[in-house]
Amino acid sequence: MLHTDRENGLNANQLKLIAIAAMTLDHLIWTLFPGYSTEWFVVLCHIIGRLTAPIMWFFIAEGYHYTHNIKKYAARLFLLAAISHFAYNFCFGIPFIPFQTTAFNQTGVVWSLAWGLVLLYIHDRTPWKPWQKVFITIIICLITFPSDWSCIATMAILSIGLYRGDFKKQMAYMMLWTSVYAIVYFLFIDKTYALIQLGTCLTIPLLRLYNGKRGSMKGIGKLFYIYYPLHLFLCGIIRICLWGISFSTGTANF
Repeated sequence: MLHTDRENGLNANQLKLIAIAAMTLDHLIWTLFPGYSTEWFVVLCHIIGRLTAPIMWFFIAEGYHYTHNIKKYAARLFLLAAISHFAYNFCFGIPFIPFQTTAFNQTGVVWSLAWGLVLLYIHDRTPWKPWQKVFITIIICLITFPSDWSCIATMAILSIGLYRGDFKKQMAYMMLWTSVYAIVYFLFIDKTYALIQLGTCLTIPLLRLYNGKRGSMKGIGKLFYIYYPLHLFLCGIIRICLWGISFSTGTANF
């Protein structure tokens, strides 16, 4: 079992701060070194950046378990997704109207996180028949495909949430979905960066240390709702100062 009463280990706030720091580093490096640079320090920073997504997935599933109002939780995520769409696209020079460049990375990861929460609710709480759940899962995967981390994020949240309490299965499915993402990268985007995606495995020992406690610091969750679009906007300002206002050619950014 993952969750214990031990005082040692990492609480939720500490893990979220690690995710925020890794995300900031990753996005800043993308801004300073656009494209698929193979410089060792750039690759290292992007590997560190892979810590972010699994921690996000994990705590969306945890939030689903602990929330008293799933509708309000989902509404907050969808609102953040709408705001962050403009911040994310501005950050990386992607047109605000999707699909003008490519089908990949047309909006931020929060879009996938929000739908992952919805998908977990559908599979866990609705009385729908199995074929109906499979059908809606396919629809949601299509809806989230163009976002950062694509439908991989939604499926990872679903698996982590359904196997809550079985850490080995949670992490096995997390790596399964990450591997699918890496294969897509390998086939269609960049082979080196396909391997970088597998850096999500570095999150496993950190999540293993999760002690099931929120932590004494209050407002970390609210901080993320402000910080996520704000840091993207600031990275976008840096991008314009360094590289001008031209739009991306459609390469994936995260």
